[in-house]
Amino acid sequence: MPSPAEAGTPVAPAPVPAGPAPFFAHRTPGGPPGLALFLNAGDPPLPVLRDLVLMLDEEGVDCLELAVPFPDSVTDGAVVRRSARRALDRGGAGLDDVLAFIADVRPHLTRTRIALLVDWRYSLGHRDLTAATHEIAASGADGLLVHALPPRLRQTHLESAAAAGLPVVTTCYAKSPPETRGQAAAHASAYLYLVAHYGRSGTAPAAGHAALAQTVTGLRAHTTSPIAVGFGVSTRQDVEAVGAAGADAAIIGSAAVAAVERAQEAGLDVTEAFREFVRSVLPQARP
Repeated sequence: MPSPAEAGTPVAPAPVPAGPAPFFAHRTPGGPPGLALFLNAGDPPLPVLRDLVLMLDEEGVDCLELAVPFPDSVTDGAVVRRSARRALDRGGAGLDDVLAFIADVRPHLTRTRIALLVDWRYSLGHRDLTAATHEIAASGADGLLVHALPPRLRQTHLESAAAAGLPVVTTCYAKSPPETRGQAAAHASAYLYLVAHYGRSGTAPAAGHAALAQTVTGLRAHTTSPIAVGFGVSTRQDVEAVGAAGADAAIIGSAAVAAVERAQEAGLDVTEAFREFVRSVLPQARP
C-alpha cells in the first residue's frame, strides 16, 4: 500500500499522457463507484496470479494495484506484510519479473487497468529512474505509484513519467495539510489515492468513509483525474460509502490480500475463491 507524499517543494503539474482508456472510465455519472483491488505480485505465485487477473477483467474490476513485493512497510498492516513476505520467500517476483508478467497479461485485458506500485528503496533506488520509468511504461503498465520516493526526486519522477507516457498515481491523507492535498491532486495523471486516515492498512476511519465528502469536494478543485479512496475498505457497504462521499472509486487492499491468504491456507482454487470475494464487494448496478 502507498506511503503518501507529504509537503515538499512545489513542482509543476504533470501533463496527462495520451494512451488507453483512463482509469475508472467505465464509471457512469451518478452510478456506483469503480473498484480497485490491491495484491502483491507473487502472492499467489505468478502463474496463478495470471489466471486471477484475467478473472478480474471478466468480473468487471476496474483496476489492479499490483505491488512489487517489499518487506516491512511502515504503512501496511499485518495481513499485507505477511503477503509480501510470502511472495519474497517464494522468489521470482522482483521488478523485472513483474514487468514481464504485466507484458504477458496486459494485452488480454479489456477493462481492468494495472497500476504498478514500486518501492523506491527496495526496487528503484539502485536504478536510473528515467530508464526504469521507460521500462515500466514499455511493459504495458497503465500507471505508476512510487512508494517512499525521496522528495528531491519528485520533479524527475513526474517528468520521466510524462516523457514515457506513463500516468502517475499520487497520494495524500484526508488530513494532510491543504497545500499537500492540492499538490497531490494537481500532479495525479492516473488517479489520486486519497488515504482515508493515518495508520496502517486494514483499519477504517472512525467516522466512516462517507464522512470524506468535504475532502473529496475540495480535491476536485485541483484535478480532473479520478479520486480513489482506500484504507479500511473491505465490504460492498464500504465501497458504496466511498461512492456516497463523491469519490470515483474505492480501493480494497487488506481484505483482498486476506482472501488470497485464506484460499491458499485452505488449499482452495485461489482464482475461484477470489472470484467469490470479488462478487461480494462489487457495488450493485455495474454497467
